[in-house]
Amino acid sequence: MPLVAGVDSSTQATKIVVRDAATGALVRSGRAPHPEGTEVSPHAWWQALLEAAGGGLLDDVAAIAVAAQQHGMVALDADGEPVRDALLWNDTRSAGAAADLVAELGGPGEWSRAVGSVPVASFTVTKLRWLARNEPDNAARAESVLLPHDWITQRLTRATEPVTDRGDASGTGYYDAAAGAYRTDLLTLAFGRELRIPRVADPAEAVGEVRAPELPSIGVVAAGTGDNMAAALALDARPGDVVVSIGTSGTAFAVAEKPTADPTGAVAGFADATGRFLPLVCTLNAARVLSAGAAALGVDLAEFDRLALAAPPGADGLVLLPYLDGERTPDLPEATGRLDGLTRANLRPENVARAFVEGMLCGLADAVDALVDQGVPVRRVLLVGGGARSAAVRALAPRVLGRPVTVPAEGEYVADGAARQAAWALSGTAEPPAWENASTAVSEADPTPQVRERYAAARDRL
Repeated sequence: MPLVAGVDSSTQATKIVVRDAATGALVRSGRAPHPEGTEVSPHAWWQALLEAAGGGLLDDVAAIAVAAQQHGMVALDADGEPVRDALLWNDTRSAGAAADLVAELGGPGEWSRAVGSVPVASFTVTKLRWLARNEPDNAARAESVLLPHDWITQRLTRATEPVTDRGDASGTGYYDAAAGAYRTDLLTLAFGRELRIPRVADPAEAVGEVRAPELPSIGVVAAGTGDNMAAALALDARPGDVVVSIGTSGTAFAVAEKPTADPTGAVAGFADATGRFLPLVCTLNAARVLSAGAAALGVDLAEFDRLALAAPPGADGLVLLPYLDGERTPDLPEATGRLDGLTRANLRPENVARAFVEGMLCGLADAVDALVDQGVPVRRVLLVGGGARSAAVRALAPRVLGRPVTVPAEGEYVADGAARQAAWALSGTAEPPAWENASTAVSEADPTPQVRERYAAARDRL
Protein backbone atom coordinates (compact mmCIF):
# COMPACT_ATOMS: atom_id res chain seq x y z
CA MET A 1 0.00 0.00 0.00
CA PRO A 2 1.25 3.54 -0.67
CA LEU A 3 2.61 5.64 2.16
CA VAL A 4 1.70 9.24 2.96
CA ALA A 5 3.39 11.83 5.17
CA GLY A 6 1.98 14.59 7.32
CA VAL A 7 4.05 17.51 8.59
CA ASP A 8 3.14 19.54 11.68
CA SER A 9 5.19 22.74 11.77
CA SER A 10 4.07 23.98 15.18
CA THR A 11 5.26 26.76 17.44
CA GLN A 12 7.77 24.53 19.18
CA ALA A 13 8.80 21.82 16.71
CA THR A 14 8.39 20.10 13.36
CA LYS A 15 6.84 16.66 13.63
CA ILE A 16 6.46 14.28 10.69
CA VAL A 17 4.43 11.07 10.57
CA VAL A 18 4.46 8.51 7.78
CA ARG A 19 1.28 6.44 7.59
CA ASP A 20 -0.33 3.78 5.44
CA ALA A 21 -2.60 5.63 3.01
CA ALA A 22 -5.39 3.07 3.21
CA THR A 23 -5.56 2.29 6.94
CA GLY A 24 -3.74 5.18 8.62
CA ALA A 25 -1.40 2.79 10.42
CA LEU A 26 1.74 4.56 11.68
CA VAL A 27 4.90 3.41 9.91
CA ARG A 28 7.54 5.83 11.23
CA SER A 29 7.97 9.37 12.52
CA GLY A 30 10.52 12.14 13.10
CA ARG A 31 10.84 15.37 15.05
CA ALA A 32 13.10 18.44 15.30
CA PRO A 33 12.83 21.53 17.54
CA HIS A 34 12.13 25.14 16.55
CA PRO A 35 13.79 28.20 18.05
CA GLU A 36 12.16 29.90 21.02
CA GLY A 37 10.43 33.23 20.66
CA THR A 38 7.46 34.87 18.99
CA GLU A 39 9.38 35.88 15.86
CA VAL A 40 11.32 33.24 13.93
CA SER A 41 13.10 33.04 10.61
CA PRO A 42 11.01 30.86 8.26
CA HIS A 43 14.26 29.21 7.19
CA ALA A 44 14.44 27.71 10.69
CA TRP A 45 11.20 25.83 9.95
CA TRP A 46 12.69 24.47 6.75
CA GLN A 47 15.87 23.33 8.47
CA ALA A 48 13.75 21.64 11.16
CA LEU A 49 11.74 19.85 8.46
CA LEU A 50 14.94 18.59 6.84
CA GLU A 51 16.26 17.44 10.22
CA ALA A 52 13.00 15.68 11.11
CA ALA A 53 12.97 14.00 7.67
CA GLY A 54 16.54 12.74 8.05
CA GLY A 55 17.52 9.09 7.84
CA GLY A 56 15.29 8.34 4.88
CA LEU A 57 12.04 9.11 6.70
CA LEU A 58 10.32 10.21 3.48
CA ASP A 59 11.65 7.43 1.24
CA ASP A 60 8.87 5.71 -0.74
CA VAL A 61 6.27 8.29 0.30
CA ALA A 62 3.66 8.92 -2.39
CA ALA A 63 2.00 12.07 -1.01
CA ILE A 64 2.67 14.72 1.62
CA ALA A 65 0.84 17.65 3.21
CA VAL A 66 1.88 20.38 5.64
CA ALA A 67 -0.16 21.71 8.55
CA ALA A 68 1.25 24.57 10.58
CA GLN A 69 0.58 27.15 13.25
CA GLN A 70 -2.08 29.59 12.14
CA HIS A 71 -1.91 33.37 11.62
CA GLY A 72 1.86 33.85 11.35
CA MET A 73 2.99 36.63 8.99
CA VAL A 74 5.60 35.67 6.40
CA ALA A 75 6.19 38.84 4.37
CA LEU A 76 8.31 38.30 1.25
CA ASP A 77 10.22 40.57 -1.12
CA ALA A 78 10.21 40.45 -4.92
CA ASP A 79 12.69 37.56 -4.86
CA GLY A 80 10.55 35.52 -2.47
CA GLU A 81 12.83 36.09 0.52
CA PRO A 82 11.44 37.10 3.93
CA VAL A 83 11.81 40.83 4.60
CA ARG A 84 12.06 40.04 8.33
CA ASP A 85 11.53 37.16 10.71
CA ALA A 86 7.98 35.83 10.72
CA LEU A 87 5.73 37.15 13.46
CA LEU A 88 3.99 34.19 15.12
CA TRP A 89 0.39 33.90 16.27
CA ASN A 90 1.39 34.43 19.92
CA ASP A 91 3.25 37.71 19.28
CA THR A 92 1.06 40.39 20.83
CA ARG A 93 2.89 43.54 19.65
CA SER A 94 0.09 44.22 17.13
CA ALA A 95 -2.62 44.57 19.82
CA GLY A 96 -2.84 48.31 19.23
CA ALA A 97 -3.04 47.76 15.48
CA ALA A 98 -5.92 45.32 16.04
CA ALA A 99 -7.87 47.87 18.07
CA ASP A 100 -7.29 50.53 15.39
CA LEU A 101 -8.44 48.24 12.57
CA VAL A 102 -11.59 47.25 14.43
CA ALA A 103 -12.46 50.91 14.94
CA GLU A 104 -11.61 51.91 11.35
CA LEU A 105 -14.07 49.41 9.86
CA GLY A 106 -16.84 50.54 12.20
CA GLY A 107 -16.55 48.17 15.15
CA PRO A 108 -16.55 44.45 15.94
CA GLY A 109 -19.92 43.84 14.27
CA GLU A 110 -18.64 45.08 10.92
CA TRP A 111 -15.62 42.76 11.06
CA SER A 112 -17.80 39.83 12.07
CA ARG A 113 -20.10 40.46 9.11
CA ALA A 114 -17.14 40.91 6.76
CA VAL A 115 -15.01 37.86 7.59
CA GLY A 116 -16.76 36.00 10.43
CA SER A 117 -14.12 37.02 12.98
CA VAL A 118 -13.04 40.10 14.91
CA PRO A 119 -9.26 40.53 14.58
CA VAL A 120 -7.04 40.45 17.65
CA ALA A 121 -3.25 40.56 17.86
CA SER A 122 -2.95 36.95 16.68
CA PHE A 123 -4.44 37.61 13.24
CA THR A 124 -2.22 38.19 10.22
CA VAL A 125 -4.09 41.34 9.21
CA THR A 126 -3.07 43.08 12.43
CA LYS A 127 0.56 42.08 12.00
CA LEU A 128 0.56 43.62 8.53
CA ARG A 129 -0.70 46.89 10.00
CA TRP A 130 2.06 46.73 12.65
CA LEU A 131 4.68 46.13 9.95
CA ALA A 132 3.47 49.05 7.85
CA ARG A 133 3.54 51.44 10.80
CA ASN A 134 6.61 50.30 12.68
CA GLU A 135 9.03 49.01 10.03
CA PRO A 136 8.37 51.13 6.92
CA ASP A 137 11.59 50.04 5.19
CA ASN A 138 10.68 46.35 5.52
CA ALA A 139 7.09 47.13 4.55
CA ALA A 140 8.29 48.91 1.40
CA ARG A 141 10.21 45.77 0.36
CA ALA A 142 7.25 43.45 0.92
CA GLU A 143 5.55 42.21 -2.26
CA SER A 144 3.57 39.22 -0.93
CA VAL A 145 2.44 37.63 2.30
CA LEU A 146 2.10 33.95 3.16
CA LEU A 147 1.16 31.91 6.19
CA PRO A 148 3.66 29.44 7.66
CA HIS A 149 2.13 26.40 5.98
CA ASP A 150 1.91 28.23 2.64
CA TRP A 151 5.60 29.10 2.80
CA ILE A 152 6.68 25.54 3.61
CA THR A 153 4.45 24.07 0.91
CA GLN A 154 5.97 26.41 -1.66
CA ARG A 155 9.47 25.38 -0.53
CA LEU A 156 8.44 21.76 -1.13
CA THR A 157 7.00 22.32 -4.61
CA ARG A 158 9.18 25.23 -5.79
CA ALA A 159 6.00 26.48 -7.50
CA THR A 160 5.90 30.05 -8.79
CA GLU A 161 2.31 30.48 -7.58
CA PRO A 162 1.89 29.85 -3.84
CA VAL A 163 -1.25 28.15 -2.57
CA THR A 164 -3.13 27.96 0.68
CA ASP A 165 -6.38 26.36 1.79
CA ARG A 166 -9.61 27.92 3.03
CA GLY A 167 -9.04 26.72 6.60
CA ASP A 168 -5.74 28.51 7.14
CA ALA A 169 -6.81 31.48 4.98
CA SER A 170 -9.79 32.03 7.28
CA GLY A 171 -7.40 32.96 10.08
CA THR A 172 -5.82 35.89 8.25
CA GLY A 173 -8.59 38.45 8.84
CA TYR A 174 -8.86 39.13 5.10
CA TYR A 175 -10.64 35.95 3.94
CA ASP A 176 -14.40 35.50 4.22
CA ALA A 177 -15.02 31.82 5.00
CA ALA A 178 -18.77 32.09 4.43
CA ALA A 179 -18.35 33.54 0.93
CA GLY A 180 -15.19 31.59 0.14
CA ALA A 181 -13.34 34.67 -1.05
CA TYR A 182 -10.57 37.05 -0.06
CA ARG A 183 -11.44 40.53 1.18
CA THR A 184 -8.48 42.29 -0.42
CA ASP A 185 -9.97 45.62 0.61
CA LEU A 186 -9.31 44.68 4.25
CA LEU A 187 -5.73 43.69 3.47
CA THR A 188 -5.25 47.06 1.78
CA LEU A 189 -6.90 48.81 4.75
CA ALA A 190 -4.32 47.18 7.01
CA PHE A 191 -1.18 47.51 4.91
CA GLY A 192 -1.90 50.60 2.86
CA ARG A 193 -1.47 48.92 -0.51
CA GLU A 194 -2.01 45.60 -2.26
CA LEU A 195 0.12 42.51 -1.65
CA ARG A 196 0.18 39.24 -3.57
CA ILE A 197 -1.62 36.49 -1.67
CA PRO A 198 -1.78 32.75 -2.35
CA ARG A 199 -4.44 31.00 -4.39
CA VAL A 200 -6.96 29.08 -2.27
CA ALA A 201 -6.87 25.42 -3.28
CA ASP A 202 -9.72 22.94 -2.98
CA PRO A 203 -9.63 20.72 0.13
CA ALA A 204 -8.51 17.53 -1.67
CA GLU A 205 -6.46 19.22 -4.40
CA ALA A 206 -2.99 18.04 -5.36
CA VAL A 207 -1.08 21.32 -5.75
CA GLY A 208 2.22 20.00 -7.06
CA GLU A 209 5.03 17.56 -6.36
CA VAL A 210 8.12 17.74 -4.19
CA ARG A 211 10.90 19.41 -6.15
CA ALA A 212 13.11 20.44 -3.24
CA PRO A 213 16.54 18.96 -4.01
CA GLU A 214 17.17 18.21 -0.32
CA LEU A 215 14.26 15.73 -0.20
CA PRO A 216 13.20 12.58 -2.05
CA SER A 217 10.83 12.98 -4.99
CA ILE A 218 7.18 12.79 -3.88
CA GLY A 219 4.52 12.81 -6.59
CA VAL A 220 1.67 14.53 -4.73
CA VAL A 221 1.73 17.55 -2.44
CA ALA A 222 -1.67 18.36 -0.94
CA ALA A 223 -2.85 21.88 -0.17
CA GLY A 224 -2.08 21.68 3.56
CA THR A 225 -3.99 23.58 6.25
CA GLY A 226 -3.84 25.18 9.69
CA ASP A 227 -3.04 23.21 12.80
CA ASN A 228 -6.53 23.17 14.32
CA MET A 229 -8.11 22.22 11.00
CA ALA A 230 -5.67 19.32 10.67
CA ALA A 231 -6.40 18.12 14.20
CA ALA A 232 -10.14 18.07 13.44
CA LEU A 233 -9.43 16.04 10.30
CA ALA A 234 -7.30 13.55 12.23
CA LEU A 235 -10.01 13.09 14.84
CA ASP A 236 -12.67 12.75 12.14
CA ALA A 237 -14.62 15.38 14.08
CA ARG A 238 -18.24 15.74 12.99
CA PRO A 239 -20.98 18.24 13.84
CA GLY A 240 -21.73 17.82 17.55
CA ASP A 241 -18.10 17.16 18.47
CA VAL A 242 -16.24 19.89 20.35
CA VAL A 243 -12.46 19.48 20.51
CA VAL A 244 -10.66 21.01 23.48
CA SER A 245 -6.96 21.09 22.71
CA ILE A 246 -4.39 21.89 25.39
CA GLY A 247 -1.11 22.75 23.71
CA THR A 248 0.99 25.91 23.64
CA SER A 249 -2.35 27.59 23.05
CA GLY A 250 -5.68 26.34 24.31
CA THR A 251 -8.46 25.93 21.79
CA ALA A 252 -12.05 24.82 21.73
CA PHE A 253 -13.43 24.23 18.25
CA ALA A 254 -16.19 22.36 16.49
CA VAL A 255 -16.97 21.22 12.96
CA ALA A 256 -20.12 22.96 11.73
CA GLU A 257 -22.20 22.82 8.57
CA LYS A 258 -22.88 26.57 8.63
CA PRO A 259 -20.58 29.55 9.25
CA THR A 260 -20.68 31.56 12.46
CA ALA A 261 -20.26 35.30 12.96
CA ASP A 262 -19.77 36.35 16.57
CA PRO A 263 -19.73 40.15 16.98
CA THR A 264 -18.18 39.83 20.44
CA GLY A 265 -15.05 38.39 18.83
CA ALA A 266 -14.84 35.44 21.22
CA VAL A 267 -15.58 32.88 18.50
CA ALA A 268 -13.53 33.04 15.31
CA GLY A 269 -15.55 32.00 12.26
CA PHE A 270 -12.95 29.78 10.61
CA ALA A 271 -13.33 27.23 7.82
CA ASP A 272 -12.20 23.63 8.24
CA ALA A 273 -10.14 21.43 5.91
CA THR A 274 -13.08 19.56 4.34
CA GLY A 275 -15.40 22.28 3.01
CA ARG A 276 -17.26 22.79 6.28
CA PHE A 277 -16.64 25.38 9.00
CA LEU A 278 -14.64 25.42 12.24
CA PRO A 279 -15.87 27.95 14.80
CA LEU A 280 -13.00 28.29 17.26
CA VAL A 281 -12.08 29.99 20.51
CA CYS A 282 -8.38 30.35 21.33
CA THR A 283 -6.60 31.16 24.58
CA LEU A 284 -2.91 32.00 24.77
CA ASN A 285 -2.39 30.14 28.04
CA ALA A 286 -2.76 26.38 28.20
CA ALA A 287 -0.18 23.62 28.74
CA ARG A 288 2.54 26.09 29.72
CA VAL A 289 0.38 27.15 32.68
CA LEU A 290 0.90 23.64 34.04
CA SER A 291 4.65 23.66 33.45
CA ALA A 292 4.91 27.15 34.97
CA GLY A 293 3.02 25.98 38.06
CA ALA A 294 5.30 22.97 38.41
CA ALA A 295 8.38 25.17 38.07
CA ALA A 296 7.08 27.60 40.69
CA LEU A 297 6.59 24.73 43.13
CA GLY A 298 9.94 23.16 42.27
CA VAL A 299 8.43 19.80 41.24
CA ASP A 300 8.14 17.74 38.08
CA LEU A 301 4.83 17.37 36.25
CA ALA A 302 4.00 14.02 37.82
CA GLU A 303 4.37 15.47 41.34
CA PHE A 304 2.44 18.56 40.23
CA ASP A 305 -0.45 16.29 39.22
CA ARG A 306 -0.30 14.49 42.56
CA LEU A 307 -0.40 17.76 44.46
CA ALA A 308 -3.34 19.08 42.44
CA LEU A 309 -5.37 15.93 42.98
CA ALA A 310 -4.66 16.03 46.73
CA ALA A 311 -6.41 19.41 47.12
CA PRO A 312 -10.19 19.86 47.39
CA PRO A 313 -12.30 21.32 44.55
CA GLY A 314 -11.84 25.07 44.52
CA ALA A 315 -8.39 24.83 46.13
CA ASP A 316 -9.71 26.15 49.46
CA GLY A 317 -10.54 29.47 47.79
CA LEU A 318 -7.42 29.98 45.65
CA VAL A 319 -8.21 31.11 42.09
CA LEU A 320 -5.68 31.53 39.28
CA LEU A 321 -6.31 33.89 36.39
CA PRO A 322 -3.85 32.18 34.02
CA TYR A 323 -2.95 35.15 31.81
CA LEU A 324 0.77 34.46 32.06
CA ASP A 325 1.45 35.51 28.45
CA GLY A 326 -1.30 38.10 28.13
CA GLU A 327 -4.53 36.71 26.74
CA ARG A 328 -6.37 36.41 23.46
CA THR A 329 -9.79 35.30 24.76
CA PRO A 330 -10.79 37.38 26.60
CA ASP A 331 -8.94 40.02 24.57
CA LEU A 332 -6.43 41.17 27.20
CA PRO A 333 -3.04 41.22 25.46
CA GLU A 334 -1.38 43.26 28.21
CA ALA A 335 -2.83 41.27 31.13
CA THR A 336 -0.75 39.30 33.59
CA GLY A 337 -1.64 36.32 35.74
CA ARG A 338 -3.15 36.69 39.18
CA LEU A 339 -3.47 34.31 42.13
CA ASP A 340 -6.58 35.44 43.99
CA GLY A 341 -7.94 34.58 47.44
CA LEU A 342 -4.67 34.02 49.27
CA THR A 343 -4.80 33.37 53.01
CA ARG A 344 -2.35 31.86 55.49
CA ALA A 345 -4.62 28.84 55.74
CA ASN A 346 -4.85 28.00 52.05
CA LEU A 347 -1.35 28.86 50.86
CA ARG A 348 -0.19 25.27 50.47
CA PRO A 349 1.48 23.54 47.49
CA GLU A 350 -1.55 21.32 46.92
CA ASN A 351 -3.91 24.27 46.60
CA VAL A 352 -1.55 26.23 44.39
CA ALA A 353 -1.22 23.26 42.01
CA ARG A 354 -4.98 22.74 41.90
CA ALA A 355 -5.62 26.45 41.30
CA PHE A 356 -3.28 26.37 38.29
CA VAL A 357 -5.08 23.38 36.76
CA GLU A 358 -8.55 24.72 37.52
CA GLY A 359 -7.72 28.22 36.26
CA MET A 360 -6.45 26.91 32.94
CA LEU A 361 -9.52 24.68 32.55
CA CYS A 362 -11.90 27.50 33.46
CA GLY A 363 -10.58 29.53 30.54
CA LEU A 364 -11.33 26.59 28.23
CA ALA A 365 -14.76 26.07 29.80
CA ASP A 366 -15.54 29.70 28.95
CA ALA A 367 -14.42 28.89 25.40
CA VAL A 368 -16.86 25.97 25.14
CA ASP A 369 -19.67 28.18 26.47
CA ALA A 370 -18.89 30.78 23.81
CA LEU A 371 -19.37 28.13 21.12
CA VAL A 372 -22.70 27.12 22.66
CA ASP A 373 -23.76 30.78 22.62
CA GLN A 374 -23.24 30.73 18.83
CA GLY A 375 -25.58 27.77 18.45
CA VAL A 376 -22.88 25.11 18.22
CA PRO A 377 -24.25 21.79 19.54
CA VAL A 378 -22.11 19.92 22.08
CA ARG A 379 -22.80 16.19 22.09
CA ARG A 380 -19.24 15.08 22.84
CA VAL A 381 -16.12 16.82 24.17
CA LEU A 382 -12.78 15.46 22.92
CA LEU A 383 -9.72 16.36 25.00
CA VAL A 384 -6.41 16.38 23.13
CA GLY A 385 -2.99 18.03 23.15
CA GLY A 386 0.09 17.70 25.31
CA GLY A 387 -1.75 19.01 28.37
CA ALA A 388 -4.28 16.18 28.05
CA ARG A 389 -1.56 13.78 29.20
CA SER A 390 -1.79 15.29 32.68
CA ALA A 391 -3.59 13.03 35.17
CA ALA A 392 -4.90 16.10 36.97
CA VAL A 393 -6.26 17.63 33.76
CA ARG A 394 -8.05 14.40 32.84
CA ALA A 395 -9.56 14.10 36.30
CA LEU A 396 -10.60 17.72 36.69
CA ALA A 397 -11.73 18.51 33.12
CA PRO A 398 -15.21 16.93 33.47
CA ARG A 399 -15.68 18.72 36.80
CA VAL A 400 -14.82 22.14 35.38
CA LEU A 401 -16.36 21.67 31.94
CA GLY A 402 -19.49 20.18 33.49
CA ARG A 403 -19.59 17.38 30.89
CA PRO A 404 -18.06 13.93 30.38
CA VAL A 405 -14.81 14.17 28.45
CA THR A 406 -13.58 11.71 25.82
CA VAL A 407 -9.80 11.33 25.69
CA PRO A 408 -8.50 9.74 22.46
CA ALA A 409 -5.29 7.76 22.48
CA GLU A 410 -2.21 9.97 22.37
CA GLY A 411 -1.11 11.00 18.92
CA GLU A 412 0.36 13.76 16.80
CA TYR A 413 -3.07 14.91 15.68
CA VAL A 414 -1.93 17.86 13.57
CA ALA A 415 0.60 15.77 11.65
CA ASP A 416 -1.92 12.91 11.44
CA GLY A 417 -4.52 15.25 9.95
CA ALA A 418 -2.02 16.47 7.37
CA ALA A 419 -1.23 12.85 6.49
CA ARG A 420 -4.94 12.09 6.07
CA GLN A 421 -5.27 15.12 3.79
CA ALA A 422 -2.32 13.82 1.75
CA ALA A 423 -4.03 10.44 1.44
CA TRP A 424 -7.20 12.23 0.30
CA ALA A 425 -5.34 14.14 -2.41
CA LEU A 426 -3.65 10.91 -3.50
CA SER A 427 -6.91 8.99 -3.73
CA GLY A 428 -8.93 11.56 -5.63
CA THR A 429 -12.09 10.48 -3.78
CA ALA A 430 -14.98 12.72 -2.72
CA GLU A 431 -14.32 12.22 1.00
CA PRO A 432 -11.16 11.65 3.08
CA PRO A 433 -10.20 8.00 3.55
CA ALA A 434 -11.84 6.26 6.51
CA TRP A 435 -8.90 5.46 8.74
CA GLU A 436 -9.08 3.20 11.76
CA ASN A 437 -10.12 5.14 14.86
CA ALA A 438 -7.81 5.12 17.86
CA SER A 439 -9.12 3.87 21.17
CA THR A 440 -10.67 6.40 23.53
CA ALA A 441 -11.31 6.68 27.26
CA VAL A 442 -14.18 8.59 28.85
CA SER A 443 -13.55 10.64 31.99
CA GLU A 444 -16.59 11.47 34.11
CA ALA A 445 -16.98 13.32 37.43
CA ASP A 446 -19.53 15.44 39.24
CA PRO A 447 -19.46 19.07 38.06
CA THR A 448 -18.09 21.72 40.42
CA PRO A 449 -19.87 24.91 39.32
CA GLN A 450 -18.55 26.84 42.30
CA VAL A 451 -15.05 26.67 40.79
CA ARG A 452 -16.20 28.51 37.69
CA GLU A 453 -18.25 30.97 39.71
CA ARG A 454 -15.20 32.01 41.74
CA TYR A 455 -13.09 32.17 38.58
CA ALA A 456 -15.67 34.40 36.88
CA ALA A 457 -15.81 36.70 39.88
CA ALA A 458 -12.02 37.10 39.87
CA ARG A 459 -11.94 37.60 36.08
CA ASP A 460 -14.66 40.23 36.18
CA ARG A 461 -12.71 42.25 38.75
CA LEU A 462 -9.90 42.86 36.26
